[in-house]
Amino acid sequence: MSTITARESASPYGTLPPASPPSLRKPLSLPRLADMHARGEKITMLTAYDATFAAMADAAGVECLLVGDSLGMVCQGLHSTVGVTLESMRYHTESVSRGLRRVQGTAWLVADLPFGSYQESREQALRSATVLMQAGAHMVKLEGGGWTADTVRFLVERGLPVCAHLGLTPQTVHALGGYRVQGKDIEAAALLRRHALELQDAGAAMLVLEMVPASLAATLTQELARCPTIGIGAGHATAGQVLVLHDMLGINLGKMPKFVRNFMAESGGIAQAMQAYVRAVKDGTFPDDALHAW
Repeated sequence: MSTITARESASPYGTLPPASPPSLRKPLSLPRLADMHARGEKITMLTAYDATFAAMADAAGVECLLVGDSLGMVCQGLHSTVGVTLESMRYHTESVSRGLRRVQGTAWLVADLPFGSYQESREQALRSATVLMQAGAHMVKLEGGGWTADTVRFLVERGLPVCAHLGLTPQTVHALGGYRVQGKDIEAAALLRRHALELQDAGAAMLVLEMVPASLAATLTQELARCPTIGIGAGHATAGQVLVLHDMLGINLGKMPKFVRNFMAESGGIAQAMQAYVRAVKDGTFPDDALHAW
């Protein structure tokens, strides 16, 4: 054992939860996620903003970790995600990536492109995505439909995996008139469907659907054969689920959203809560459309 390793082992601040033995868990990849989708196995995703929680989520069996710009609210105390900078996203992406490396983690790491880091041009989006990929992300996520399809195609053609995001898009919450369900009427649903298909055709390998009626999310999930849908407030029929870590642990600073279940209240600790979340998504008991969807 090296001097550095021994010193780290002796320090309480150097202790991170162990991952499963590498021989039992293969790193997640786009082909593995596509295979899960094809087999009908639900994909689990949680947000992560630091090394220790990232390692814990990985050990609990969470397949995808999202370094979300939600960190602006849960870590920085902002009122929305609009104030989050690319430098903040780089810092937290590096932190999460280090946590995964420390425990030989296998999770697929997605990082949000923050507001103002990709809207100007495709080239700006590439520069911003490069920062996050070099910080350890495996995939970047951007919000919105329509004009974003061209940006997605530009990034994918250059070898950058992209996750799209439709429905409630927090970076444009002011234009949407608040945190409201999207796609409720016929015209809005048709537009959302068109944008989803355009993003799939542009090469998006994953699509977050936030606060979308469950019936619409189910239809889109069936139609998007090449692009797994990850729901948050979009019902149980999506290909996977994502929650903000602090929400599912019941420690957020505001009102608990309708689509959240407090797994900490049902568990003996954080690790057990994460494991319970994975089990509930996998067996289809979360979300319950009667409680968590529209």
